Amino acid sequence: MIHYNLRCERGHLFESWFQSSSAYESQEKRKLVSCPACGSTEVERAIMAPQIVSKRGRDSAAPAPAPAAGTEVTAPASTPLMMAQERELRAKIKELRDHIVKNADNVGERFPNEARKMHYGDIEHRPIYGEASPEEARSLIEEGVEVSPLPVLPDDRN
Repeated sequence: MIHYNLRCERGHLFESWFQSSSAYESQEKRKLVSCPACGSTEVERAIMAPQIVSKRGRDSAAPAPAPAAGTEVTAPASTPLMMAQERELRAKIKELRDHIVKNADNVGERFPNEARKMHYGDIEHRPIYGEASPEEARSLIEEGVEVSPLPVLPDDRN
């Protein structure tokens, strides 16, 4: 998934997620991307500051820059378009989680140790998932162990 800040011909700023940059370009060419404030399909990518964070600065990443002066900013979270996109994103995340649960071994709290053992060749590689504290995950990443967090969805907490 890729996140873009977008601007319509009237200067409204909004954001959206796309499967890939080519998916955005395809939807934009077919006029499927529209401004949630005014409905315009004349949309372009707005200037975005890259979010590059060093290993030392992960905990203190700089906040996103404010929009340019004189630019109207809308609150897209309450628009039907954004709600539909959020539902779609949540469905994709749930699909990913279901796939992992179905095809990988749950090693629970042993995850950091099992991941390290596989990384260093002590045990055979296999797909696993489990639990790790933020500190344990950070330590694994710093050691070069490839790990990815599974996002917790609101439904998971109920």
